[in-house]
Amino acid sequence: MTPSECRDYLGRLEHFGIKLGLENIVALCAALGGPQDRFPSVHVAGTNGKGSVSAMLAEVLRRHGLRTGLYTSPHLARVEERVRVDGSAIAPKRFRDLVARLKAAIDGLMAEGRLVYHPTYFEVLTALAFLHFAERRVDIAVLEVGMGGRFDATNVVRPLVSVITTIAKDHERHLGATLEKIAFEKAGII
Repeated sequence: MTPSECRDYLGRLEHFGIKLGLENIVALCAALGGPQDRFPSVHVAGTNGKGSVSAMLAEVLRRHGLRTGLYTSPHLARVEERVRVDGSAIAPKRFRDLVARLKAAIDGLMAEGRLVYHPTYFEVLTALAFLHFAERRVDIAVLEVGMGGRFDATNVVRPLVSVITTIAKDHERHLGATLEKIAFEKAGII
């Protein structure tokens, strides 16, 4: 896949918006051989600070000699920076190759009617991170929840530990209008 083909494909995925639920990511991960089950993980949710906590945890683990994956969102400059191993972002060519593999798998699953809807941008990037971490044989991965927790695409892992940072009102349209409802959704990673 060329750089422009990759950008175009990912750009089209953004039009699918946010769809909470685990059916698609479960089907996609199953078709990929369950990469999310091939490494232990730390799962981080919350409203404020989850990116910083994730980055600090990954660095602590790396400095203790573990080959460490880190998946965060959003990115600041380039999408590849969301997926890191030992502090280094995934190489652009490797990223494009994984996107091409995922597109082929998704096209097949869609043709077979095995997906509820076309996977979203976040679901595809999450599956890509799982594949990369599994194939790079990380000792552990730190996974930042995108939004919420209970129905977030990252919530197909069985983490060693779940971390929840501070909770405040955010994404109320998707998570609920009260702190209790929002906290319930974020606690879904436990």
